[in-house]
Amino acid sequence: MTPETILIGKADDAVVLLSRYANRHGLIAGATGTGKTVTLQGLAESFSERGVPVFLADVKGDLSGLCQPGALTPKLATRAREVGLDDFAPRAFPCVFWDVFGEKGHPVRTTISELGPFLLGRLLEINETQEGVLHAAFAVADDQGLLLLDLKDLRAMLAFVGENAAALQTTYGNITSASVGAIMRRLLILEREGGEAFFGEPALALNDLMRSAANGYGQINILAAEALINKPRLYSTFLLWLLSELFEVLPEAGDLERPKLVLFFDEAHLLFDQASKPLLEKVEQVVRLIRSKGVGVYFITQSPSDLPDSVLAQLGNRVQHALRAFTPKDQKAVRVAAQTFRPNPKFSAEQAITELEVGEALVSTLGDKGIPNVVERTRVRPPCSRLGPASATERATVMAASPLAGRYDVAIDRISAYEHLKERAAAVATPAPVTAAPSSRPAAPTSQRRAPREPESIAGTLVKTAARSLGSQLGREVVRGILGSLLRRR
Repeated sequence: MTPETILIGKADDAVVLLSRYANRHGLIAGATGTGKTVTLQGLAESFSERGVPVFLADVKGDLSGLCQPGALTPKLATRAREVGLDDFAPRAFPCVFWDVFGEKGHPVRTTISELGPFLLGRLLEINETQEGVLHAAFAVADDQGLLLLDLKDLRAMLAFVGENAAALQTTYGNITSASVGAIMRRLLILEREGGEAFFGEPALALNDLMRSAANGYGQINILAAEALINKPRLYSTFLLWLLSELFEVLPEAGDLERPKLVLFFDEAHLLFDQASKPLLEKVEQVVRLIRSKGVGVYFITQSPSDLPDSVLAQLGNRVQHALRAFTPKDQKAVRVAAQTFRPNPKFSAEQAITELEVGEALVSTLGDKGIPNVVERTRVRPPCSRLGPASATERATVMAASPLAGRYDVAIDRISAYEHLKERAAAVATPAPVTAAPSSRPAAPTSQRRAPREPESIAGTLVKTAARSLGSQLGREVVRGILGSLLRRR
């Protein structure tokens, strides 16, 4: 194969993906056990060989085998000859492991500010009214120069706006204690599910996903998602955040001979399940436009019907493994899958989908001038790396030799919203000493002793109520130390 083509497999002739159209996105679909992982692994290897960095979510642990050479079994050797893979030989590929929980890879973090209220609202599963309060909290933080880095920053900010709702109402809208309380409860659930590890610093630098190895191969970034997939909201929010960040950060690239980065999103239906209409519109927009940044996105799922039609329409390169039509719903899914291909007069795509063997797929890619080729019944090429997971020892060895070793492993907690609000609270809670000059004048009558109170500024109100907020909800122990006495629990 030439650098301009990527071998997927063989029908009557070689079935290839043109690298200049790899940023037109793609779909790998099929029932469980039909060969989607092998197809994904072969494509990841091919992109890496051409110097293209790859990011993929490993939801079963099988793709960690990319860091180890495969075994040259007679079956694999035969398949390699059948599909015309002349340079087939077992070899490993440069891999970097990542893990949101920091257990099977370098920790992946982002900050609350970088995630933003839109995606954070999805992660917390809050309603529209509560999401409005979240937007208000972010706006107050921006206006007052307060960094929102981790969950304790967000808690402090929410408590602050809740206590100061009346003073903030004219600028930021209505902020109810019920909405603040609901968000706080969702944060508690997120924290107990391990989501706290996702927020903080050092945050992931996107350039660290777009590196090349010394041999010129593109780095394959493997997100360990076996545990993450059990928290579908966190999993989908992370992938949507990554997609959005790439769209915002990368410059326009135009048409390239090969993409800058290719993303493979397994269990892709989770990105769209229960997503609000505004969020779906945002995802569809990013998928449509990110190809101009030189990024290709490949969704892996069971059926094309798992994706919204507006997203499906953007996927120019398609690999469909077998589907089973046991029920009327399954039969409809088969018809939908067949209709997404440009027909081939040699066979019925609808019938072939139910007859495909493991390792076979219906494939249609973009040909010259970006026009879809007719669908071909294809024997998929075997990967050169290991089919199956790497052992814990092998993974640890790869991580120790990683070019990013030590960069993300230790969390940093710098001064941000929580510390600043705590500081304000401490300043208000500690009264300045008052010394009265001696006077020979008689004391005024009780009725005249109190002078009229001057109107208090909004800023003063905010600072004082911040002290109450932190003392009552977030900083009981800190305030106890300042005042030298225990506060009675409410």
